[in-house]
Amino acid sequence: PRVLTSHTAELCIFQTDYYYEYTECDSVGSRWRVAIPHILGTCSALPTPTRGTDCSFSCAVGEFLEMSAQQCTPCAAGSYSLGSGVRFDQWDTIPAGFTSLATYMDPGPSGEESQACNSSSWTPQGVYLESSRDECTVSLVYAVHLEQQGSVSFSYQYPDNNIFFEFYVQNEQCQEMAQTDDQKWIKLTTNGEWDTHTVNLKSGTNILYWRTTGILVGGKMVKPVLLRNIQIEGVAYTSECFPCRPGWFSSSPGSSSCQPCPRNTSSNKGAASCTSCPDTQYSHEGWSQCKERPPCSEKDYFQIHTACDSEGKTQVMYRWVEPRICEENVTGAVALPPTGEREACPPCNPGYYNTNDSTCFPCPPGTHSDGTSVCEECPAGTEPVLGYEYKWWNVLPSNMKTSCFNVGNSKCDDMNGWEVAGDHIRSGAGGSDNDYLILNLHVPGFKLPTSLAGMTGTEFGRITFVFETMCSADCELYFMMVKSTTVVESWEGSKERQSYTHIMTRNASVSYTWAFQRTNQAQDVMTLHTHILHKHTYIHIDVVILYSVSVTNVQDGVASACRACALLSQSSQRSGSCIPCPAGFYIDRDTNRCQECPPNTYLSGHHTYGEDACLPCGPGSKSNKEHSRCYSDCSFSHTEHNRTLTFDLSSLSPVASLTIGPSFTSKGTKYLHVFNVSLCGHQGKMAAVCTDNVTDLANKDMGSDSTQFVNSVDSFICQSTIIPADGRGFRMALASQSISLADTFLGATVDSDLDGINARPELFSDNSKGIPDINFFYRSTQATGSCERGRSAVMTIRCNPEKMDHGQLTVPSACPAGTCDGCTFHFLWESGSACPHCTQDDYHQIEGACKGGVQVTLSVWNEPKLCTKGMSLPAKSSAPCEAIALWLKVGVGGGAFLAVLLVSLTFYFWKKNKRLEYKYSRLVMSANKECELPVADSCALAEGEEPEDDVVYSHKPSLLGKLRAIANKREGDSSESVQLKSSQSERWVWG
Repeated sequence: PRVLTSHTAELCIFQTDYYYEYTECDSVGSRWRVAIPHILGTCSALPTPTRGTDCSFSCAVGEFLEMSAQQCTPCAAGSYSLGSGVRFDQWDTIPAGFTSLATYMDPGPSGEESQACNSSSWTPQGVYLESSRDECTVSLVYAVHLEQQGSVSFSYQYPDNNIFFEFYVQNEQCQEMAQTDDQKWIKLTTNGEWDTHTVNLKSGTNILYWRTTGILVGGKMVKPVLLRNIQIEGVAYTSECFPCRPGWFSSSPGSSSCQPCPRNTSSNKGAASCTSCPDTQYSHEGWSQCKERPPCSEKDYFQIHTACDSEGKTQVMYRWVEPRICEENVTGAVALPPTGEREACPPCNPGYYNTNDSTCFPCPPGTHSDGTSVCEECPAGTEPVLGYEYKWWNVLPSNMKTSCFNVGNSKCDDMNGWEVAGDHIRSGAGGSDNDYLILNLHVPGFKLPTSLAGMTGTEFGRITFVFETMCSADCELYFMMVKSTTVVESWEGSKERQSYTHIMTRNASVSYTWAFQRTNQAQDVMTLHTHILHKHTYIHIDVVILYSVSVTNVQDGVASACRACALLSQSSQRSGSCIPCPAGFYIDRDTNRCQECPPNTYLSGHHTYGEDACLPCGPGSKSNKEHSRCYSDCSFSHTEHNRTLTFDLSSLSPVASLTIGPSFTSKGTKYLHVFNVSLCGHQGKMAAVCTDNVTDLANKDMGSDSTQFVNSVDSFICQSTIIPADGRGFRMALASQSISLADTFLGATVDSDLDGINARPELFSDNSKGIPDINFFYRSTQATGSCERGRSAVMTIRCNPEKMDHGQLTVPSACPAGTCDGCTFHFLWESGSACPHCTQDDYHQIEGACKGGVQVTLSVWNEPKLCTKGMSLPAKSSAPCEAIALWLKVGVGGGAFLAVLLVSLTFYFWKKNKRLEYKYSRLVMSANKECELPVADSCALAEGEEPEDDVVYSHKPSLLGKLRAIANKREGDSSESVQLKSSQSERWVWG
């Protein structure tokens, strides 16, 4: 506005002294046009208010409402208008009206808000807006009032599902508008590609939220979300046109948008055309000014191999990096090197043959070639092995494409992302260090060979490639399947030459993509423009080399060899034709007929020729009906110390879950690890399922068609990372990073080692129960960058009667994440159901006392009881009994008899002894003084007189003497000998 002089201070007679504006709309949708001075209080006599246009009035695109006449007028050249809309496409700064709000939903231990997210925000990068890379919740907020129903649309890049990206709308009462999951949750995009999201808006106040939350639980930096071209339709009238920003132009009046200036031109703000740069200067598309061309150096060219000529020769040529910005004819500039010597072309890739003009063509169907010879038909009884095998890179195969994507959309599409180099293909120059250099291989689908068509396994094909990266900074190579927009594997920094294999478990058309980025750090486009002299810093230092790529079982592929197949019986009319073997059958080497695999063996999956294709299942496992997989049927037996322990683990068959955590990231985000385990049974089906979810399921059932899952894993043991719903601002728990730990069952044994996997029993407490632990060994066939043989898992089953029913799952205390090295996972499952079957060795009997002539016998378990199921305790038994036992009766009777006999003998001998003493005393008394015996009156017995004694002792005889006298008496002799003793002499008297 001009400065008012004294003679115009009272009257506003010039239209430049004031401007027009509409009043608020009344209840009937009408309004008034009023004049407002540029400087309040300096004007009088303003134009009187007049009735304005209807509140719903708006101009068409390319026009604006000229307030003096209240008519729509086309925008002048160099400007644009959206009519009833507004567009934001300049991101040098965050435009007015936008707010970047960082919050941390998880409060601290004392309830306070964390200060770790104060520096997190959406960052302007010139032509786009970049989200935060950390786990803070950062919202980009914009409030707009719509006079009529409208819409909002924006372009975005969302390549990394480790960031949750949502867009939602609130009204002026901060109530969230009803939205479907497709509107709220943004779909993932492929690296380098932009997608557009559109949501309808209601009239009135709409508060728009673009919200991101990073999930940094893997330690790897996430890729940010990028926004550009936010356009809102349905706003109030547009009273002026927007000038084109510097580096853009609109050449005709009534434009709805501006176009970027072509390369080597520039423009100022509001330009209707672009100005060409001088010959000594250059510019890229959309630049606002030209810059001096630097002298050419070795960084400004690269080498290529020419296609083979008619003589089978090729040579090395050098080309400038396009767009060429350097000056060749100045002091210090380097010239383009001359073309190299012609040399022999490499052979064709397997499955191709060389024509007369040295061009390689695929072999016809039914034929094969190793690339150095002509194509030959497969012999009878064989079929071609179809696939792709690329190991010579003189030209790019027809089903491969290379391109360049830049996150700032600086048009590197006309450059080759990768360059062929004879025995390898390598990343190209690109346009800037943060370009995505893309190599794409399209596979139309997979088809199992006839010999494998009957198999029921999950492998339809596999891709194997050999690569090497050489990096000086934070370069990264991504391997992706574009069909699912998921990164299969990535490698950061320099990596030695190595091989990687990915197995396809679904039969579908797919595009494999290798994306190489020299640095994953975002670069401000304006800063990049300023330092364009250094834009080739990493071109010759940071590179990825791909040596070979092979894909098996490709539909409509080429054949490098033939394989044996099964034949029909000789009686058949088509006896020479190949037929598929039924599931679980192999091809007999001698007869080329299908034979069923032996029991408890499984087919390896890569071939079915010969009985050796049927591999034995591991210990404690059996094969399913189709011989495609080994599994545990929940039974196990083990013999030790001449005792067989039989286990029935069917109670542990249902899928079990183990939650570990919580753990916290560097900024304090809480997350959990959840493991799902399918131990045994299910006829070999891998019943444990882990799923990544990216939708709001708060008000939906799991069967809803709108529920979308990015990734689902079926396995014996799988793992998911869970972000709890509490405190994160989401209405549901978020699951991500689902991986399979066990898709192959190796066997169950009490040993601690199997197939190179160690159970490491020292990680858990000692088993003091005396029942051996059972170790279930698993392996995942999918190799990773850190686990060359794939991940593995050991589930240790332990008998613990204190853990009833389903028992308890734990991980080692020394490895709280379940793994100590990131590749082998260890679990302990304690349960009373893991105890062996009960046998007669597990109980003993107790006999009760004899009561009422009945004796009861009880059976009781040994303590502690370390068995389950199996044999039951015998029932209580009873038997008749007597109060006194027979042996006691016999003993008492025998003792009483011996006592009576002893008393009788004692009395008898006592009586006899008394008589002998009497006789002896009479004899002694009748003796003379000289101790001589008296003269017998008679030697015979008087009639009627009984002999008194046989022997008379002078002293008390001994017991031995008494017994000897009795013996002499029984002999019946007519004479007796008597020994007489006295104090003076001894005499013998014989009769």
